[in-house]
Amino acid sequence: MAEEPAKSTQTEIEEEERNKIIKTGTVDIKNPKGNIHCLNIIGQIEGHMILPPQNKTTKYEHVLPQLVAVEEDPEIDGLLVLLNTVGGDVEAGLAIAEMIASMKTPTVSLVLGGGHSIGVPLAVSAKRSFIVPTATMTVHPLRMSGVIIGVMQTFAYFEKMQERIVEFVADNSRISADNFRRLMLATDEIANDVGTIMFAKNAVECGLIDNMGGLWQSLECLYEMIAETKKEVKK
Repeated sequence: MAEEPAKSTQTEIEEEERNKIIKTGTVDIKNPKGNIHCLNIIGQIEGHMILPPQNKTTKYEHVLPQLVAVEEDPEIDGLLVLLNTVGGDVEAGLAIAEMIASMKTPTVSLVLGGGHSIGVPLAVSAKRSFIVPTATMTVHPLRMSGVIIGVMQTFAYFEKMQERIVEFVADNSRISADNFRRLMLATDEIANDVGTIMFAKNAVECGLIDNMGGLWQSLECLYEMIAETKKEVKK
């Protein structure tokens, strides 16, 4: 008679969880208040082109399936998104942001260090957003690298791409499209550049981010949202 495989010990489970954090930058937290999946968005958002190996990157082709898994897993009650990003590929960043914004699962974002460029739509994509007091966010116009054709159609394309970002941010935060556009096109804030550097207090005051706070406040907010969701399910 074949012997049953031995059950994993607590040490093996903890080791498996540590390996998961090292390999994917994610972790699942089990708590009586609710089970949370923690997602890291760090460094530069990598799009269709592979960035140099020395760059810290978040690969959108890794994040998108994770978000589907979180949404469909009945054992996961909420998603905590930790952001410390310099920005990156616009379409890849918007793809992740749209996925988070369209999730039914309770979501909370926390900006740590920085949430710059395309990191701004990512920060506001969650149902509730937080920023730590020392964090900053840079709002600036669309950038494009490589060969650019100097014709009116190119500038029209830039404007359309930029409006995608403006509309998304306005739809998913308390800031108006006009105010966000004004911050994006400011000429007296950054030397030799266009845009605005926003400190945590300014980001909250203008309605870009919902609250100033850290990990504890973000988790408490997420647990409250989970509790409300469970109440609605029971009704």
